[in-house]
Amino acid sequence: MLRDPLTDAYGRLVKLMGAHEIRMRLDGISRQRVYAITSHRSFPAPVAELQQGNVWLAEDVERWLREHRPELADEE
Repeated sequence: MLRDPLTDAYGRLVKLMGAHEIRMRLDGISRQRVYAITSHRSFPAPVAELQQGNVWLAEDVERWLREHRPELADEE
C-alpha cells in the first residue's frame, strides 16, 4: 500500500534532502565536506535525525544555497 506524500499544514508537499542529495546539489563534494558544511552553525538544523543520517527540508537547504552558494542556487 502506498502512503500519501508528506504535506505541511497548508497542504503543500514537503520535500526532504539527505546528505547524498546535498552532495549532489553542491557539485558532488565529498561526504566529509558535506558533514563539515551541515555541521556549521549557518546551515539549517535537520528536521529529523535518523539512523541512516539527518534529513533537512529541501526549501531550507535551497535557501541556504541562495545565501551561501549563489553560483549553485539556480541548478536543479
